[in-house]
Amino acid sequence: MRSNDLKHEKGLARRHRRVRGKISGTPERPRLCVTRSNSNIYAQVIDDVSHTTICGVSTLGPEFKATGKKGGTVEGAAEIGTIIGKMAQDKGVTKVVFDRGGHLYHGRVKALADAAREAGLVF
Repeated sequence: MRSNDLKHEKGLARRHRRVRGKISGTPERPRLCVTRSNSNIYAQVIDDVSHTTICGVSTLGPEFKATGKKGGTVEGAAEIGTIIGKMAQDKGVTKVVFDRGGHLYHGRVKALADAAREAGLVF
């Protein structure tokens, strides 16, 4: 592993701990958690009080595969945001706390957040 890769991973872990130390999901306002890799993006709505996942979607799931978009793109992330927004509203969730998972609020993470807002989630 190169030293730049190690630095990046340490920075990501540090940001993730800092963000998660400040936010948590409640039954009234669960946490919208975003995780991404180079080729996929995942989103879950989580109630941290009861330790349950209310709903979740990823670029590997059948909901996304039906759209025909690619997972490692901004367009794919926006589609995931739209899908998670609709799924959350179907479960009765309208307000969430956004957890970017240590990733910078830029690119695919921002696209997912914007699409979730357009789908009706408030955060």
